[in-house]
Amino acid sequence: MTEYGRGYGSEPWHPEDPLYGEQAPHGGQAQQPQWGGPQSAPHPPQQPDPYPQQQYQGGWEGPQGGQLPYDPYDPYGQQHPPADPYGGVSHDYYGTPDAYPQHQPDPLHQQAQQAQQAHQAQQMQQTQPQPLYQPPQHPQQPEPPYDEGPGDDWRAAPEPREPEREHAFFADREEDDGDRDDRDPRGAGRGGRERRGKKNKKNKRRSGRACLVVALLFVGATGTVGYFGYDFIMSHFGSAPDYAGEGSGAIQIDIPDGSPLSEMGQILQEKGVIKSAGAFTEAAGENKKAQSLQPGTYSLRKKMSGAAAIELMLDPKSRNGLTIREGLRSTEVYKLIDTKLHLKAGTTKGVAKSEAKNLGLPSWANDSSKIKDPLEGFLYPSTYSVGDKAKPAAVLKQMVARANQVYQRYDLEGNARKLHLSSPMQLLTVASLTQAEGKYKHDFVKVARVVYNRLKPNNTETYGLLDFDSTVNYAKSQSTLDTGSVDNLRNFNDPYNTYKFKGLPPGPIGNPGEVALKSAIDPAKGNWYYFVSISPDKTLFAETNEQHERNRRIYEKEHEKAR
Repeated sequence: MTEYGRGYGSEPWHPEDPLYGEQAPHGGQAQQPQWGGPQSAPHPPQQPDPYPQQQYQGGWEGPQGGQLPYDPYDPYGQQHPPADPYGGVSHDYYGTPDAYPQHQPDPLHQQAQQAQQAHQAQQMQQTQPQPLYQPPQHPQQPEPPYDEGPGDDWRAAPEPREPEREHAFFADREEDDGDRDDRDPRGAGRGGRERRGKKNKKNKRRSGRACLVVALLFVGATGTVGYFGYDFIMSHFGSAPDYAGEGSGAIQIDIPDGSPLSEMGQILQEKGVIKSAGAFTEAAGENKKAQSLQPGTYSLRKKMSGAAAIELMLDPKSRNGLTIREGLRSTEVYKLIDTKLHLKAGTTKGVAKSEAKNLGLPSWANDSSKIKDPLEGFLYPSTYSVGDKAKPAAVLKQMVARANQVYQRYDLEGNARKLHLSSPMQLLTVASLTQAEGKYKHDFVKVARVVYNRLKPNNTETYGLLDFDSTVNYAKSQSTLDTGSVDNLRNFNDPYNTYKFKGLPPGPIGNPGEVALKSAIDPAKGNWYYFVSISPDKTLFAETNEQHERNRRIYEKEHEKAR
């Protein structure tokens, strides 16, 4: 074998042998004996020999003698190198100052080294020797996330420790594989550190912004909870803000129809009459009469307390509205408007006749020439806001609009078909007859049934005639109980004379209220054709004329007692 081999030759390993060093291929240490010459220079101080050499008494120089220990790394079992075949002294290429630097240990054989140490411990019964190779001890220092460079061997470098990741919400990072060098799996190098430093700064800025957003959201949520919590406490446990005193100045407030007390308070607050709607509702709860407040126009003052506003609204002097009672005829409504607006008598009636088609009547309103007044039945009973400078046409238009709203709510068109009437106008006419003939509201459902029974063509009691005095009075523009004998009434030639003409009159004979309207839509069930009221609490109904005559005699007796 040549000097580069590991045979039986006397030459030591060549310095350029890649396996030369403190460790053999299996992790052992190469022996450096001398033959006949001076003792070679010691090994470099970096790696002390874990096993001091024992000199051979015969051919080794030194004060100590003895047999060399068993070398587990010599495959041939030799305890010392063979003699030089030429009788010379073997030269030590490694014991001089000019020796090659020792090769660094191979980390891949560390596991084999540990196995050999265990084997050696079993073979040798001496004191447990130290490992053949023990890496130098260094102070424990935190490993940087990335090395300065790739090093001599990428396998020897420890894997970079993954930095502890922040929560995704605070980190706000974007995964970017491009920040690392594809050729270096560890992402090492100055360029990588610079890119990573820039990215870390960017992530820190993003984390700061995220924390700021969270803080702002927390502050906003706290403020919102505090605001609504205060409002809840004040609304349930505290008094609402309120002014003190009777207020000052003057202002007219219009309360729309159907406004409850809470909505009234909102309107008064918006107009500056009271400080808060809560103060108004609290005052209304303490005043039992407040429940009787009705929509309309009120003359009030600004900056009033809630209790003062309630008291003034209950005073009739503060009302600046126009109230239309149930059952009033249109001619009576016109007179009220003239009086309210300080107009000449007959002014509103003339406006109604000339502007009827421009006041918003529904399409099903009958404009037949037989109708005495086209607005009859559409001046809905209620309280309306009427200022001193209002115009008659505006007031009439407000009343018609109110009637349309109610009639749409009760679906006059659909209910007329269910009751086998020709039009909603006929249903409205039945309601006006019920309002005029019924003396008390609790009897309206039975009175409406009498109207429908008399309209039947097969009835043998009135033979299709209504026989109502109220229609004759309407035709004659009068209001009396003595309309004359039946014979005389049948000679009265007027379309509203229900003693002479069968069926319903051409149109309503007044402006019915809501109770009469509901009774006409849903009348009581019964076969009554007659009725007479003998007292405010009692009305007698009869199915036949004989029963009705007995009821009339009862009525006359009660009427005589009242005199």
